[in-house]
Amino acid sequence: MIYLKSRDEIARMREANHLVVEVLAKVRERLKPGVTTLELDRMAEEIILAKGGKPAFKGYRGYAHTLCISINEEVVHGIPSSRRIQEGDIVSIDCGVLKNGFYGDHAWSFGIGQMSPEDEGLLKIGEESLYKGIEKMELDGRLFDISAAIQYCVESHGFSVVRDFVGHGIGRELHEEPQVPNFGKAGTGIRLKEGLVLALEPMVNAGGVEVETLQDGWTVVTRDRKKSVHFEHSVALTKNGPEILSKD
Repeated sequence: MIYLKSRDEIARMREANHLVVEVLAKVRERLKPGVTTLELDRMAEEIILAKGGKPAFKGYRGYAHTLCISINEEVVHGIPSSRRIQEGDIVSIDCGVLKNGFYGDHAWSFGIGQMSPEDEGLLKIGEESLYKGIEKMELDGRLFDISAAIQYCVESHGFSVVRDFVGHGIGRELHEEPQVPNFGKAGTGIRLKEGLVLALEPMVNAGGVEVETLQDGWTVVTRDRKKSVHFEHSVALTKNGPEILSKD
């Protein structure tokens, strides 16, 4: 079932998402060669708890951390550890927060130091594809208009979209209906209505679409071990169009 949110509920979701944005901004300040991903995770948890929130991922299906931190060929769900970030890495950070009964969810990928032209292009198109999808979140539009816009942006630049993982509705639950693939046929899917809130999250690979999960049961990597990026915003559809909740 798809739950449409009232203006009051969207306001509460905005507050949860603002906390996620604050966390990612603080993490980004510490994101330098030599820092461990576990240090970043601990800092994020301290900020969330101090602001009256609860880490959304910690305890979810047994996950033990606040952040998912995925590096280079890791697509999503990378587990914080003693691994140190290095010059030239692409680091994707995904954070979720529960506050005032509603969830916020936001992810971003960052290049560390000097990047190759291909890596810079991958980061640029990953981010651009997210905003192309948001542009298609229109009243009475179709769900897969969003999907098709993301797919076209990515594939027209020679990259590929992950098909095994998708965006989703969000609200009182971290994952709600509908699912939002990053590929699809424009003009199809459910009609988009005021009050719909979606976590749009293209996962874009430099190589092929195929992914696999490592033995830790969480970390998803590209099968060809080429790099991947992940960008996510929580977006509410209002009478005035899409509103990005997970921004400053």
